[in-house]
Parts: sequence; C-alpha cells; structure tokens
Amino acid sequence: MAEFIMNDMAGFISKGGVLVIPILLCSVVALAIFVERLIYFARMRSHGQGLAQRVVNLLRQGQYIKASQKASQSNSPMGRILAAAMEVKDQDREILETVMVNATEKEVRDLSSYIQALATIGNIAPLLGLFGTVIGMIKAFMVIQEMGGKVNAAVLAGGIWEAMLTTAFGLAVALPTMVAHSYLVARVDQYEARLQGGTVEFMKSIFISVKHSE
Repeated sequence: MAEFIMNDMAGFISKGGVLVIPILLCSVVALAIFVERLIYFARMRSHGQGLAQRVVNLLRQGQYIKASQKASQSNSPMGRILAAAMEVKDQDREILETVMVNATEKEVRDLSSYIQALATIGNIAPLLGLFGTVIGMIKAFMVIQEMGGKVNAAVLAGGIWEAMLTTAFGLAVALPTMVAHSYLVARVDQYEARLQGGTVEFMKSIFISVKHSE
C-alpha cells in the first residue's frame, strides 16, 4: 500500500512540471527552519527559566557578584540581558534603561531569526504553483491548437488537471508554512514579554537597593 502511494505521488510530481522542484525545496527549507526554531526555543527555555527571579533575589540580598555570575553563566537571552545590565548598574538610570532596551531588542532579533523566511516561503509557494499552472495551461491549449481543435473532453481535462497540480502543491506547502510562521511569531511575542518582565523586575531591585543604601 505504501509503495503504491509513493509511486502515485511520484507520478503526480513528475506530471507537475519543473516548477514542482522549487516548491518542494521551499517545503524542505520551511520544515528545517521550523524544527531549528523549536529546538532553539526549547534550549533557551531550559537555560533561562526562572533566571530573572533568582538574579533579583540575589540583588535584594546584596550579593551582586553572585548575581552577575548567575546571569553570565546561564547562556540564555535573559542572562545576557541581565549580564549587560549588571555592567552598568551603577550608572544613571537613563544609561541602564538604554542598555537593557538595546540588549532586549538584540535578543528578540535573534529569536526572530529565519522566521521572516517562513512568511516569504508561504507567499512564494502558491505563486510558483500558479505560475506552473499558467505554463501548463498554455501548453495544453498549444496542443489543442496543433490538433486543429479536434480534441475530446478527456484529452482537454487531462491537460487541465496536470496544469493544476503545481497550484495544489504550492498551496499544500504554503498553508502549513503560514501556520508555522504564526505559531513561531506568537512564541517570540511570549518570550519578548517574559524578557521585558524580567528587565522590569531587575530595575526595580536595583533602584530599591540604591534607595536603601542612601
């Protein structure tokens, strides 16, 4: 059964024309990006989960060196942001805020790496499919012209459905790609909110400790 399905799919692909190849390449690239981002997010979560609160607790206890070491050794976006902030914690509030905002924006850009490529693939795949369909229809009507218009419905229908294959392949790639893109964008938004929440807690702890020292 599986062999029959594979042979059937191979037949469809071969009938779809040359533009099926870039559409299939788009699907491979989209899948690779999606899997890579999932793995990256999983690693990031395991490294940085609860880090901001642990660092804040150390700061409130006055253990600045331990807090800085904890942030630097975490190898996570939150850790890198807090480590950058710890380097300028004794500077003016404006400088501290600027450093943390820039560090947060950099980490969000890293989180969003390759995600825009998914949106591009989701837009290109159906266009490639439509292009292939147009080419197939042109070929079908050229054959009809060469036959002097003496063609039966079966021949006409066969040329049309073969031409429509690339559109079907393009949509089959574009739909899950756009779903994956939306999912990853939502994940990035969630992580960005967590990073911003961690930076707010950090700044609160810094300014509270400064007031107490005064």
